[in-house]
Formats: sequence, C-alpha cells, structure tokens
Amino acid sequence: QAAQECDLKCVSDLGCGASSPVPMTPKKSQQWLQVVGHAGSFHVGDYGRLLKRFCKREQQCYLRLMKDALRPFVPEYHGVVQLDKLDYNMMDNLLTHFITPAIMDCKIGSRYDLSESICFYRRSKEDKYTFYSSNLPKEFVVFQYNLNMKISIMGTQSFSNRICQIKKKKECHTNFKRTKSREQVMKAFDSFVESSTQIVWGYLRQLKQLRQVLETSDFFRTHEVVGSSLLFVHDWTGRTGVWMIDFGKTVILPPHLTLDHRTPWAEGNREDGYLWGLDNLIDILANMLPT
Repeated sequence: QAAQECDLKCVSDLGCGASSPVPMTPKKSQQWLQVVGHAGSFHVGDYGRLLKRFCKREQQCYLRLMKDALRPFVPEYHGVVQLDKLDYNMMDNLLTHFITPAIMDCKIGSRYDLSESICFYRRSKEDKYTFYSSNLPKEFVVFQYNLNMKISIMGTQSFSNRICQIKKKKECHTNFKRTKSREQVMKAFDSFVESSTQIVWGYLRQLKQLRQVLETSDFFRTHEVVGSSLLFVHDWTGRTGVWMIDFGKTVILPPHLTLDHRTPWAEGNREDGYLWGLDNLIDILANMLPT
C-alpha cells in the first residue's frame, strides 16, 4: 500500500489541462511516473496532459500565470475538464519529453500554511509542550504548532526549502525528516543527480533563470506563494527541467501590498520566504560544482 501511495504523487504535483469530458487512457509506461498523493485526485491523460482535482484558487493562479513572464516555468494550463462527474484542472504533463526520468519535489518558502498567527513553544522537564499565543483558542494553537512541526520534520526549514520526495529508477524515497543541514541537503541532491556535474549545471542554470524572472514578475510581486514546490526532472540523456508547481494555497495580495519574498516572516507582513529559499538552493548547487 505504501508503494501504491508513493506511486500516486508526481501526478498530484504536475498539473494538467483541457476543456470538456475527455476519455482517459493512461499508458502503462506512464504509470510509474506518479509519485505520492490522494488516490483519485490525479489522472494521466492522453496527448501529454495531466488532470488534477479542481481547485478554484489554483485555477485562478494558472490563468494569471499564462499571461505572466513566469509562463515558461509552470505547466501550460488548458482549462477545466470533467471526468466521472468531477471537475479537474488540466495542464501539461511535464514528464512527457523525458526518458525514464528522475524526479524530485522540493518545497520552497518558509511557510506551509496561510495562517497569519504565530505561536511559540518550549519543552519542559516533563517532556511536554507549553504553548503561548495571544487571543487564540488553545485548540487552534495546538493545531498551528502541529503544522509548524510538520514543516520542521519535512526538512530544511532554516533554509526555506525542504526536499519532500525523490523518485528514480522506479523507487520512491520520502524519508527526508532528518535532511536538515546544508551538508545533508547537498548529499541528498548529489544522490538524486548521481554525482553528474552536467545535470547540476543544467539545474543551476535554470534556477538562476527562474530567479531572474521571479524578480521581475508581476504575478510573483503581487501573490503570497505558500506551500508551493519546485519540480526537478532529469533523465539519462542529461536533459533537465525545473518548474514551479502547487498553487492551491497561493493567494493574491490586497492592492496596496507587495512582497519581496526574502524578508523574514512576521505576523502581518505575509512574507513567504520564497526567494530566500531559492537563493539558498542555488548556493547549495553552486557549491556542488568543481572550482
């Protein structure tokens, strides 16, 4: 069952696109390309498309992104399609042009949840936690604390990026709870690219291009990007690709507010740490290359 759940994610994060009811006939060669997610939420389609369970917020983001400078760095969006009486967002399958690809999902940013609250905790001698939060119900504080812990165990919270899963050679790896230090991230990435300098160069070049576009993007300047990922894909030919995915928690900001995505988050400022995480990731990859 764990393997089956692992086989369901890559589809969850890759997106899709289309228009009305469409017959879905996944090819056997594409089945293993799915990596983690909820059964029934994602479907591989024909013609290089993927279907993801409809989310209005994500749909609105993709419609804006199709008109933004970031368009080359996200899956091409093709609208809403109905399958078995359920609506799905349809986008390009980002794996279509790769041969037996290796895939990595890396969360970017310092926040996982849209909540603007902040809570603090300390560990007592009895190995229990005491929570502190102003004017918030205890139940909410405990919930928020558990969310913060979820982010922490996912990986490198201090770098504002964290590896969630890696899939290569038909094996899915999701146990990155202890991958928190800079050295551990570098080791995990080196294993992912199998020490290939060519692939590291490819990813580094694309991440720098992405950062350059992000710093001029109107969409990025006016949106709070929370819980989003970068999808890394490469194959044995040396081909590499990096895309922004997962916009279900991304929201447009009030007209008077913009973000720099590097300022540390504080209650009320809505900063998400996206560029801070990307800067750290670029620096890690640069240091993996020979001097």
